[in-house]
Amino acid sequence: MTRLIRFNKPFDVLPQFTDRGIAGSPRRTLSDFIDLPGVYPAGRLDRDSEGLMLLTDDGRLQARISDPRHKMEKTYWVQVEGLPDDATLDRLRSGVTLKDGPTRPAGVRRIDPPAGLWPRVPPIRLRKSVPDCWIELTISEGRNRQIRRMTAAVGHPTLRLIRHRIGRWSLAGLPPGAWDDLPPPDRGARP
Repeated sequence: MTRLIRFNKPFDVLPQFTDRGIAGSPRRTLSDFIDLPGVYPAGRLDRDSEGLMLLTDDGRLQARISDPRHKMEKTYWVQVEGLPDDATLDRLRSGVTLKDGPTRPAGVRRIDPPAGLWPRVPPIRLRKSVPDCWIELTISEGRNRQIRRMTAAVGHPTLRLIRHRIGRWSLAGLPPGAWDDLPPPDRGARP
């Protein structure tokens, strides 16, 4: 039977089970939280990002979740520097041109700070003279550091990035560092 789990990856955790980094300075990895042989991440989430990761022991399901050709939507809560106006949000909605080409159109809206949001360790360094706000951004592709590059391209650098949803699966009720099993989708169903 296929195994599918969701994990709330904390900040500063590598999205892999081993650390091939600098000898003598080990970094936290998925293996510090998940001791399940045979499951592998379905996609990545940068070390400095937090939130939902899906892991599975089924290669076909892993590909359906992570391959951009399937256009599975991913929703992020993004704390940005400054207060983006409607014209800036429209630029994100229309797609932003990055060094590797234009992004697909995105769903974006301003949101209140997410309810029940855990503190980040270490905390975000905020400047008293520069306001910040939260936006919800939904994309259907997955380029390297895409959300951070998109917000920077419109003049609002990302301060904190939390992936809240992948397709139909969300972080709801899952604290940082915790994981649980999910019912896998039927073989022919879209995840």
